[in-house]
Amino acid sequence: MSTDTIIWLEKARRGDVGEVGGKNASLGEMIAELGSKGIAVPPGFATSASAYRAFIAANGLEAPIGQHLDDLARERTSLPEAAREIRRAITDATWPADLAEAITGAYADLCQKVGRSDVSVAVRSSATAEDLADASFAGQQETFLNIAGPEALLDAVKRCFASLFTDRAIAYRDAKGFDHLAVALSVGVQLMVRTDIGGSGVMFTIDPESGFDRVVVINAAWGLGETVVQGAVDPDEFVVFKPALADPALSPIIEKRRGAKTIKMIYGTGAERTRTVPTSKREQKSFVLSDADILTLARWAVIIEEHYGCPMDIEWAKDGGNGGLYIVQARPETVRSQEHTSALRSYHIGEKGATLLTGLAIGDAVVAGEVCLIEDVADEDKFVDGAILVTRTTDPDWVPVMKRAAAIITDHGGRTSHAAIVSRELGVPAIVGTGDATEHLHTGQTVTLSCAEGDIGSVYDGTATFSAETVTLSDLPETETKVMVNLANPGAAFRWWRLPADGVGLARMEFVIANQIRVHPMALVRFDAIHDAAARAEIEALTEGYEDRGDYFVERLARGLGRIAAVVHPKRCLIRFSDFKTNEYAGLVGGAEFEPKEENPMLGFRGASRYAADAYREAFALECRAIAMLRRELGFTNVAVMIPFCRSIAEADKVLAVMAEHGLRRGEDGLEVFVMAEIPSNVVLAKAFAERFDGFSIGSNDLTQLTLGVDRDSDILSDLFDENDAAVKWMISTVIREAHAAGAVVGLCGQAPSDHPEFAAFLVGEGIDSISVTPDSFIAVKKAVAAAESEKKATDLRATA
Repeated sequence: MSTDTIIWLEKARRGDVGEVGGKNASLGEMIAELGSKGIAVPPGFATSASAYRAFIAANGLEAPIGQHLDDLARERTSLPEAAREIRRAITDATWPADLAEAITGAYADLCQKVGRSDVSVAVRSSATAEDLADASFAGQQETFLNIAGPEALLDAVKRCFASLFTDRAIAYRDAKGFDHLAVALSVGVQLMVRTDIGGSGVMFTIDPESGFDRVVVINAAWGLGETVVQGAVDPDEFVVFKPALADPALSPIIEKRRGAKTIKMIYGTGAERTRTVPTSKREQKSFVLSDADILTLARWAVIIEEHYGCPMDIEWAKDGGNGGLYIVQARPETVRSQEHTSALRSYHIGEKGATLLTGLAIGDAVVAGEVCLIEDVADEDKFVDGAILVTRTTDPDWVPVMKRAAAIITDHGGRTSHAAIVSRELGVPAIVGTGDATEHLHTGQTVTLSCAEGDIGSVYDGTATFSAETVTLSDLPETETKVMVNLANPGAAFRWWRLPADGVGLARMEFVIANQIRVHPMALVRFDAIHDAAARAEIEALTEGYEDRGDYFVERLARGLGRIAAVVHPKRCLIRFSDFKTNEYAGLVGGAEFEPKEENPMLGFRGASRYAADAYREAFALECRAIAMLRRELGFTNVAVMIPFCRSIAEADKVLAVMAEHGLRRGEDGLEVFVMAEIPSNVVLAKAFAERFDGFSIGSNDLTQLTLGVDRDSDILSDLFDENDAAVKWMISTVIREAHAAGAVVGLCGQAPSDHPEFAAFLVGEGIDSISVTPDSFIAVKKAVAAAESEKKATDLRATA
């Protein structure tokens, strides 16, 4: 590449970082190499690193800059003072005529290209040590939006030059070992996308919390994108499953979370280039992106990731005038993609105080400590090292304080906000977007911050009990018996994607219903029958925006289960239809009016008996619709379903018939249907059940309860509840033998193998096909199974010798 003052973006390539910086090199690469694949990038040009050096040389600035940096290194001045003096020297300097003419001439050419005079442009810094694979320099230099006219442009470019020496930029280069004077600055000048009347945001080609590499995570807000990056707004969030994007018939959006989006940044007037205004009620209640937009952006993200060969952090914009989507920045993701994957750090929280606040969990740790509330970064000297920082939002000026914090809590921000990005990079757990942490927490207050319970983080009063465990994944033994995981919480599912599990052996539908839907399904299909005014109001609020309240249930259930199925795709994910007891169903919003009161709900109207009954048939139809959506629209054909608590063959036939009515036929499109083996009748009639189902999953808790006649919830009889009892083992041995004789597979999804290694050995000895356990037990059970298989082989050899 030449060392011209001006380089049009389409002429730049990613190898030109030394002349146009990481940001502009990436934009040029995408325009030239990915435009043919449909990716749109706004046109523009870049001032070169040579232009920056010429500006510095023409004004004789290298010596004074070097002197200020030397004084700082020798502690003869402070960082703020040195940075301020360097910036002042640059902004007070004058433009050499040739440089000024080159920049204003390129701006005139850009105006002519788009057919408008004095077009508005975005002026972005692009340092020659920026957007590297191991150092992002995110937010270290300045960006200026809605710049129009040659004089305003020259001023903005000069201010970009000066921003190479902000406090945060100097501190970051010191931390990363970069020579300050060896780093130069290119400035990108790009046509502004009319996001002021549209929307914008950020997307990652991996999950930024867990590093799960098969999803695209998109954040979106109304107006200019600075509010998302700065964490000033709580954005919408969308998660898309990448492997299914290749099929245009699928819509693999596995999460749609609507953010508050209470403000937006728009164009200003006169000297005020931008301003922040409240959003309308309609904007707050609407998603920024349509499903078609979400899928387009996700597909672009995959194309960009494949081109660069690494996970990417991408900024996008939607023009409110022409409706077009654009990519305005793309850089390597530098946190999760750099992590070592041979070990998992797992936190477990025990006794805890009242929940004070919730927000988006950043990281997966638990921290207890004292709050230090700082509302203005100017008060950073009041922060106590090792405290939990509480503030409204953060920007790059907060980094020195954030480095000193044990954890961080903010009022505002999403997963792609500054607070979230820097917290990940620092390895500091955070909860962002709580809404009002600064109003409810006070300095000196003791709290526990937990990011270990899923994607929603919680702040608890006082000091909770918690523990941490490191599980090593390297050198795990191979086993013939499949070792699978039980997952229930979609928000926590991505944490376990690195486990070499053979699938999901049990996904509990009722957890998603209770936590992400919260409404009794019959209250949705028979809303007019609800008499409780409070329940009606809550249901109306939860289902706002849905013409059919049943769609609220179907979509949220399908997408929640999709997050679980995604973790093990394409391996089997076995989803159990809802298995609440009547007292648990009654606890859902609107549920009390649809549930009978039973003396013993454990043995009452639960499982298969509900699905064909008039009292629940319409609700079961919603469950079936959700499974159909999961498999056919989202693309998770690895999903199999399971019928719980099926007491008789007649009941099995009824349920299978009802499923077929709603488009779920065993064997059609590869659908597998399993049955729980948790009632003695399932064992006694195993052959007949095997004729109707593809496999059995032994529920050892209920099977033990019903074999021994012991209420599993009874404290008085707890000593009698024993899965190792000979009668229980006989039941398990029999169902395994009968299932295999009939050509069906059989697994176990109870707790016993986790608690008792000898029980795992018993199952292996009986020839079980799979064992499914909680993720935190996976490593120990995998090793126990391997040891049992080795011993079994040795025993078999001795027997044949």
